[in-house]
Amino acid sequence: MTSRRSFLHTTTLATAGGAIAAEAKPKIKVGLDNFAVRAMGWKAPRLVEYAAELKCDSLLISDLLAFESLDDAYLRDVWAKAAALNVDLYLGSWSICPTSVRFKKDWGTAEEHLRLGLRCAKTLGSPVFRVILGGADDRKTPGGIKARMVDTVEVLKKCRSQALELGVKVAIENHAGDLHSWELRELIETAGADFVGANFDSGNAAWTLEDPMDAFETVGPYIICSSLRDDMIWESEDGATVQWTAAGDGLIDWKKLVARWATLCPKVPIMIETISGFARPFPYKKEEFWQHYDKRADRLAAFEALAKRGHKIDPFKPADGADKKLAEQNFQRAQVERSIRYLREQVGLGAKA
Repeated sequence: MTSRRSFLHTTTLATAGGAIAAEAKPKIKVGLDNFAVRAMGWKAPRLVEYAAELKCDSLLISDLLAFESLDDAYLRDVWAKAAALNVDLYLGSWSICPTSVRFKKDWGTAEEHLRLGLRCAKTLGSPVFRVILGGADDRKTPGGIKARMVDTVEVLKKCRSQALELGVKVAIENHAGDLHSWELRELIETAGADFVGANFDSGNAAWTLEDPMDAFETVGPYIICSSLRDDMIWESEDGATVQWTAAGDGLIDWKKLVARWATLCPKVPIMIETISGFARPFPYKKEEFWQHYDKRADRLAAFEALAKRGHKIDPFKPADGADKKLAEQNFQRAQVERSIRYLREQVGLGAKA
């Protein structure tokens, strides 16, 4: 017969072991993408303060225009402010595909743009520089999306040595219907996963007619940054309609997503980029729709299953007589703050108390 002392000793060890295991498991950090509050027009220092006010662990500043200067001295001041407030900085910008319809010459050539971003990311202490290929219209350009992927990879490879030397990875986002998740994975693997990874956007996944969970599983091992929001999807006569929402207001099972996140990319913060208030139709039941997209039966079936569960929601509209700019600002702040609160309280995200 087991003695009482032996039983208590065994029980104590088991309890302690469980506590140690629980303590050793790090909590996934939570943060925001500054595009979620774009109507505020805030520059980097104020964005850092706002992230700290929300008790965010991280902040993705996804536009170089948020900085009043790109000089190292100014960027070091921004880094110091973020460090003092215990906010991890992530840096981003826009298209590095020279033939994309979204490419801008604001920062020189595509290669110059990428090199500039890598340098700025290093100074800010960002482990990544987030960029995009373009948008859905790139699928209709000469050569289609495959040609744009080739052009993007060429730019990436020209900057590989600089990225490795600085210790900054390039995070390519699935953006505005440009890349299916399997195309993003192909682009990363072709360019080189030693310096290129994914910035996963759950909202944009729905714009390529994918279940965001399916898209996440495809690129999960390569995710190094994120810009997430929820999706509401509902059936229409010609296909389906997608409206982005605050976390918890759509069809994503966030607890399931976070459980897989903890396995595939646990060190990457979940950063919220709410772009809510409008709907976009996808008439995929018309055959001409598929001229520019890769139709995969299993992926489409998963997307359609979501649409069957979803329901129509009304778009955002300021009240009659209201100040439209102020109404938009209040709406954007409410959406991101609601999302972060939901992820903290209902899902258990965040390293801060």
